[in-house]
Amino acid sequence: MKKARILVTRRWPQAVEAVLAERFDAEFNTSDRPMDQAMLADALARFDAVLPTVSDRLPAALFGQGALAARIIGNYGVGYNHIDIAAASARGIAVTNTPGVLTDCTADIAMTLLLSVARRAGEGEREVRAGVWTGWRPTHMIGTKVTGKTLGIIGFGRIGKAMARRCHFGFDMDVVFYNRSRVDPAEAARHGARQLDTVEEVLAAADFVSLHCPGGGENTGLIDARRLQAMKPSALLINTARGDIVDEAALASALAEGRIAGAGLDVYAAEPHVPEALRQMENVVLLPHLGSATAETRIAMGMKVVDNITAFFEGREPPDRVA
Repeated sequence: MKKARILVTRRWPQAVEAVLAERFDAEFNTSDRPMDQAMLADALARFDAVLPTVSDRLPAALFGQGALAARIIGNYGVGYNHIDIAAASARGIAVTNTPGVLTDCTADIAMTLLLSVARRAGEGEREVRAGVWTGWRPTHMIGTKVTGKTLGIIGFGRIGKAMARRCHFGFDMDVVFYNRSRVDPAEAARHGARQLDTVEEVLAAADFVSLHCPGGGENTGLIDARRLQAMKPSALLINTARGDIVDEAALASALAEGRIAGAGLDVYAAEPHVPEALRQMENVVLLPHLGSATAETRIAMGMKVVDNITAFFEGREPPDRVA
């Protein structure tokens, strides 16, 4: 039986690439350089499956250009707002993602950012590396306590729940959250959290705000100037979800004007571009999209894609189909 032709847009863990090469007629991007729109359009026209990552943008225009060979897009990641799902569906192309396997590691990065911003770890490390630290003193680099404070979560899915558990049971934090749908109070309590009715209520109550909702659509610019104004001046914003959830210009202004105290970011609206204003701020911790960056998780994500496209080409329903 002829093997399906697949294109993998970036380098994946070697163990996953080996399985793909065995099961499929696979072509790999050995240079590991980002593919431009023309290259992605060509891939959709020539391959049975395209396996993109969050750094690959697949807008509607890519799906309207002539005949397409692609029958499935096996996305390497849980978020898929970089793919125009409606346009793909209109051309009969299935789309899958990789939920579940990156929950704990992404929550760990959110916790890393929260602690780093609260305790000014980024600033402190830069000072030590620059050789300008003059020694311990009572007023040096004072941060804010984490234990016992209030965490506000926006989006109470798998990762939001994992973050709630870390903060409530690990740091004795009061956890409140907003979620688009109602969560059973007993289920919320199991994770040490309680639901509030609006985003604004959560922002007003929280010492730390952690974003865990999907990007794109109605969530684009969810945290804008108005909602940043609703936060406490002492509050810190953490984003490990999607960059487009936050209005980055509004965030930079709020930080510069002292309307909020700091931010920890792992994702950005136009990755890998990070606004210069944010890069220049000492009260912002910036990571290069490391949420799922552990060996165990990246392999598990890749194997999720393998399972999805294997099922599809065997005539079975892909377990993680989103369109």
